[in-house]
Amino acid sequence: MEKNLKSQIESLLLVAGKPVSLKEIANTIDGSVAEIQNELNSLIEEYKDRGFRIIKKDEKYLLASAQENAELVAKFLNEELRYDLSPAALETLAIVVYKQPITRAEIENIRGTDCSRVLRVLMIRGLIEEVGRKESPGRPILYGTTVKMLTYLGVENEDQLPKMEELATT
Repeated sequence: MEKNLKSQIESLLLVAGKPVSLKEIANTIDGSVAEIQNELNSLIEEYKDRGFRIIKKDEKYLLASAQENAELVAKFLNEELRYDLSPAALETLAIVVYKQPITRAEIENIRGTDCSRVLRVLMIRGLIEEVGRKESPGRPILYGTTVKMLTYLGVENEDQLPKMEELATT
């Protein structure tokens, strides 16, 4: 049971992407707080010489890369910025430009494919940003373009972009 519990905790922390409270973990796994705390302490100790750590702050836990690898991780993430945008990224950017504010689900509905990685690349490059939350169930993130996107496209303002009607006739 111990290995299974550790595995469950690791999986939750991996997909959370944000700090998670001990209570949230215990409620999700349906385990006691004391039992989860013991397993977390054990995992923290096990990870001391690994490439990732469990960070604890204010009774919340987060899975993160090891601090000693920060330079390497930054270099890897910056590699995404060295290449031109892919056709998928350009398509997604165009959708955001003309349909903003727009949610990821709405973009995926238009494109017909998952676009979470493409959105991440566009956000890392500073071409799009979160502009709010949609007033609907789940309150999904709304995406919009940035000033940097205008310079990327070589225009001074959005009025200089072709209108949707003009694009449809060409």
